[in-house]
Amino acid sequence: MGEFKVHRVRFFDYVPVSVRCISYSERTERLAVARNNGSVEVYNFSANYYQEKIIPGDDRRSTESICWAGEERLFSAGLNGEIIEYDLEKLCVKYSLDAYGGPIWGIVPNPSGTQLAVCCDDGSVKLFSITPENIVFEKSLDRQKDRILCLAWHPSRPQIVTGSVNAIRAFNVSSGHLFQTLKMDRPLISGKKRDCIVWSVAVLSCGEIVSTDSTGKLRFWELERGTLIRSFNVTNSDALCLAVSKEEDSLVVGTAEGTILQFQHLDVQAGKETKEWFRTRPFRYHTHDVKSVAHSSTALISGGFDGQIICRPLMEKMETKTYEAVLRKIMFPHRHLVSCAQASRLLLFQFPKHLELWRLGQTNESGVDGDVLNVSQDPELLLKLKSKGSECIRCSTISRCGSWVSYTTSSRLFLYRLHYENQNISISRVPKMPPLQTAALQLLFSWDAKQLYVGSQGGLVYVLELSDGACQHSYTLEPPSASPHSVHLLTASSDGSLLAAAFVDSHIDIYNVKTQKYVCSVPQYSSPPTAMSICPSTENLVIAHADQQILEFNIAEKQYTHWSRKVLQHGLHRDWLERDTPITGITFNPSKPEHILMHDNYMFCVLDKSLPLPNDKTSLTNQRSLKSLSEKMRRSCAHAFKITREYKPLLFMDLLDDGELVMVERPLVDILSQLPPPIKLKKFGT
Repeated sequence: MGEFKVHRVRFFDYVPVSVRCISYSERTERLAVARNNGSVEVYNFSANYYQEKIIPGDDRRSTESICWAGEERLFSAGLNGEIIEYDLEKLCVKYSLDAYGGPIWGIVPNPSGTQLAVCCDDGSVKLFSITPENIVFEKSLDRQKDRILCLAWHPSRPQIVTGSVNAIRAFNVSSGHLFQTLKMDRPLISGKKRDCIVWSVAVLSCGEIVSTDSTGKLRFWELERGTLIRSFNVTNSDALCLAVSKEEDSLVVGTAEGTILQFQHLDVQAGKETKEWFRTRPFRYHTHDVKSVAHSSTALISGGFDGQIICRPLMEKMETKTYEAVLRKIMFPHRHLVSCAQASRLLLFQFPKHLELWRLGQTNESGVDGDVLNVSQDPELLLKLKSKGSECIRCSTISRCGSWVSYTTSSRLFLYRLHYENQNISISRVPKMPPLQTAALQLLFSWDAKQLYVGSQGGLVYVLELSDGACQHSYTLEPPSASPHSVHLLTASSDGSLLAAAFVDSHIDIYNVKTQKYVCSVPQYSSPPTAMSICPSTENLVIAHADQQILEFNIAEKQYTHWSRKVLQHGLHRDWLERDTPITGITFNPSKPEHILMHDNYMFCVLDKSLPLPNDKTSLTNQRSLKSLSEKMRRSCAHAFKITREYKPLLFMDLLDDGELVMVERPLVDILSQLPPPIKLKKFGT
């Protein structure tokens, strides 16, 4: 592990965008997450919680609520007053529809998934029928004087319950009329009555209404009589959100203090059928407001202002106490926001609305393993490129030579040429980009920077030819069979002959760029690929999957290599398979072809294919213990995995042309220091 000179980069000023709302689909085990910049992410819980889809944000969108409906269709609504349906294959907005009720605060499907209800700022609840192609306005319920902030359907009756300021109301969907109003107690603060804002409501099959509000209370109401059954003081601040399990035996509440509380419906006394709601578990994993919660059959899921997604498994619901029963924290994207110009020692950082180009620092010193070398030339910010328009940047890349930069939004592809003169840098935009039939989703420059590969919808890869200040479409690589999926990953060989395109459904196609022909496909694996790269010396394709499996495919022979088959037969180490973050980067050491360099958010690994694979009885991270052994014992105890966790959280890793290693870290302390201060909590002894 000590054969590299490492650039420990900590000047990538990345801060995750706060989570606004989440929605979990029990049928497909997928979580939809909407963030404050309008972006939407989809996580596949059955594929080790992998972030398989990202729809970039837009300043014109302000998402307040998101939901799954129908045959796993995804809808959202927000303060711009529009209902949006997303195309999860093309990764874009399918269409938008104005509800004509002002800002929308909530959107909820009925239990059968055939209707959508939205609550609006003008006091109306509007119903829409879900058709195979879009949604159609159906009717409006009785309009109220004040804005409606939340709503919920009755599980079995045609009734809708809404929450607003100082009141909860119930409507009959068939007639559209209001039939029940519940008045909230207004707290007395400094001699004045303050409004009680109902932030979230739910309806149980037994006819009880559950609500959370700005007074920090969780309340249970009897719907027909309109009476308060019981109340819990859950927080000194606002109780912002709640979610009920499908069996209605558990519910979770999120607060503005960052606390999550679970309530369970339990027997009052053993042997008797009488049950009551009890507060059973408080959790504090968030540093700031918990904006949204969801309740799966086996876990509590939450997202908040700190940008984290927390999945807290319920141990009593887990059939086996495996690594699936541990706490999951998702804070960083499962893709690269950094790209590297290996030949010119440049880094390109991607932010939602701009790009930053940095030159790495240099040192004149040398040392031994573990030494920290003084920098003779500090890192330098060369360029800040702002995106035009309201759309956020989807992806970006820089060529190996550092002469080209490209990025794409939902609707446009941009290409820039960089010019270096002594210590000065200038940039010029390529004015006339060739029109593409479909949107650009993935970008990759060839090693010689003469071509730009653009991965798109339907498995298409556009090949653009680059010349001095110009770009033109050369040809399009099409998959052998029509694919509904979009290109998820791209990688190319160093000699510019091979290109591999991967899809979320685990399908990987390989093309010969020089002959412009399809070569073969990798045998389809059961888990989606998270990273892949073609080895410069062997031209074998190395693939990392979401289930932590590592496979090597021989493109020339069109089959998995002998080493890969040995991995499948022997099996990887248990500690390796139980890691909870995916491999997001793979590269190779040209001086040692047997070495594969990989990383996830909390580990950097050098995989030596010439050494034996470890078994579960062997320590996976044994580098420190090997140093204390003799040379002979060290060789006998060494195995293929050389792992260090010194660099974390690790967002990017690559090897420069001169053999120096670049590690881009983003310490959590630096992220928290840029967030506004949370609600102050008095702790014992302070």
